[in-house]
Amino acid sequence: MKIAQLGHPILRQQAKALTAAQWKEYAPFFTELQDLMLSHQGVGIAAPQVSESVRAFIVASSPNARYPHAPAMQPTLMLNPEIYWMSETIEKDWEGCLSIPGMRALVPRSTTIKVGYEQLDGQKIQCELTGFIARIFQHELDHLNGIVFLDRADSQDYATESEFRRQLGLN
Repeated sequence: MKIAQLGHPILRQQAKALTAAQWKEYAPFFTELQDLMLSHQGVGIAAPQVSESVRAFIVASSPNARYPHAPAMQPTLMLNPEIYWMSETIEKDWEGCLSIPGMRALVPRSTTIKVGYEQLDGQKIQCELTGFIARIFQHELDHLNGIVFLDRADSQDYATESEFRRQLGLN
């Protein structure tokens, strides 16, 4: 499994929904996807990032070298995710992406969202997400719609990874 890099056409495609019949077939893929994300210190990863154009991603916020202030949560696989509601309160914060190594940008996102998704066992989840977790969900959902975080940022808000770390005092 290899992470697709910016410029790869799959990152600009609309991913296809998964049927319940496909979920068990994809279970080993999702385990491998999570392992890959964690090995790269990611806090989320979408199936299209590894050239699998299906509507699935993992949200797995946890403090690490790339995101030292991330809140901790259990990795959560989200199938056919969608946003039902977004707050009008927008906040810019730094984002990076495993498909665009070495770059960060200040990206405006809603601070609170109401979402729905399905789990491998068929359970349908609806919940409200806030803060950094809401940001991850929106970032990963963008991947399913052929959008990368740089598309949402003003080019004046781009920074290299080293400059981002310097500005935040992480070096």
